[in-house]
Amino acid sequence: MRRLLFLLPLLAACGPKDDTLCQRYFEPYPDMVSQRERNDRSAPLLDAMAAYDRKDFVTAAEGLRAIIDKNENDYTARMYLVSALLGSGDPYKAEMHLDYLENAKVRNYNDQVDWYNALCWLCEGQYEKALRQGQWIAGRPAHTYKAQAQDLVNTLMDH
Repeated sequence: MRRLLFLLPLLAACGPKDDTLCQRYFEPYPDMVSQRERNDRSAPLLDAMAAYDRKDFVTAAEGLRAIIDKNENDYTARMYLVSALLGSGDPYKAEMHLDYLENAKVRNYNDQVDWYNALCWLCEGQYEKALRQGQWIAGRPAHTYKAQAQDLVNTLMDH
């Protein structure tokens, strides 16, 4: 028993990563779709977004995933799914969906993909990778997330 008590602090250090940086920098992607007219086609997205707006990211992710299962090229639903997955603590799955957006022929979400990749890596504890991504974004002349990226870089340089 004494040996077990001695090992507890060591085991705790190997546990989940400290997610305070993740919580500090994660902001849900802004809801720009909930004002759409409700009809049979928009209802699943509006229902998922109602959960998203309540910050019930688990429920939102389920609804958004169902939309993508029916139409893998629904880039809007996929971007909100990325955000919902990050909000629910699943950056690995969020990163997978970012890869899909990054490889899509439609480039509507380039800046979002850049920034949310940095957030995924931050939330996964891959601080060096998040730092490099933040530096790259901060160095862009006109990036949507330039200010957030510079703040992240400053934080990670001090971390």
